[in-house]
Amino acid sequence: MPDKMTRRRLFQMAGAGALAGAGLGLPRQSEAAGGSQSLKSDPRLLPGVCAYSYRKYLKTGQMTMEDFIRQAVVIGSTGADMTVYWFKSTEPAYLEGLRHLAFKSGVPFSGAACHASMVQPDAARRAQALKAIKKWVDVADRLGASHLRVFAGKLPPGLTLQQGIQSTVDCMKEACEYSSKKGITLGIEDHGGITQRADVCLEIMHRVNSPYAGINLDITHFIPTATEDSYAQIKACVPYATHAHIRDRFDDGRPIDMDRVWRMFAEGGYKGFLSVEYQGKEDPMTGIPKLMNKVRALCRKYSTTV
Repeated sequence: MPDKMTRRRLFQMAGAGALAGAGLGLPRQSEAAGGSQSLKSDPRLLPGVCAYSYRKYLKTGQMTMEDFIRQAVVIGSTGADMTVYWFKSTEPAYLEGLRHLAFKSGVPFSGAACHASMVQPDAARRAQALKAIKKWVDVADRLGASHLRVFAGKLPPGLTLQQGIQSTVDCMKEACEYSSKKGITLGIEDHGGITQRADVCLEIMHRVNSPYAGINLDITHFIPTATEDSYAQIKACVPYATHAHIRDRFDDGRPIDMDRVWRMFAEGGYKGFLSVEYQGKEDPMTGIPKLMNKVRALCRKYSTTV
């Protein structure tokens, strides 16, 4: 790293809230709150839902993305995270139709997603990943979504962790330069691969150093270490969260103390969506509303605005 800071030190600083004011190009808490008032005194926690929650129906054609927007209203979601795998097309007319339906339904888009992997062993593949991200930035812009979820990806054979981080940083820097011109923030998800460790996520944020870079914080994916459990890693990343994905169990099946997690978001002054990404065994049509009710109740408990 340019300033020779270790990932361990970055993790410790983030846990203390120091990175937000360390001149890294990210908004200081007081600035993000409008000046004199600290973000920590004014959390804004909004219940959302991911289209991926309904993948059982979307992938078979039993549900369309239009149906998903309408379903978001039925379950009481404030926003809709548009998982793009099931878009019929990226033609302007289709995207504008989704945007209009969402407006008429009173459901803002909390974001969209791009599946391209930024961990690439050579420049040509990184260029392809960057091209894909730019395409989906344009799609998000057409939808009227201000956030795009992106991925680092798994480490290819022969690549070291530091090489993977460098590849991700190089790609994300260029992508943020492009997305910033459209007012769209890129949130890298801690989903599989190199970003399942908070220290890696924080290093990427430090090195990308852009107000248009953040973390799409999925609370389920961090791999516990000998010194930082999943909760400590979630807390460390909250200052950089631009969107959050919510389930009630970690990847290994352990139940999540959701009240504890919401308290972290509130204490960190988070302002944004906490979107249900349902992957339970129960049918989504009955399982999602149950989880959404928990999310809505916690948002009301810990947010001054919901």
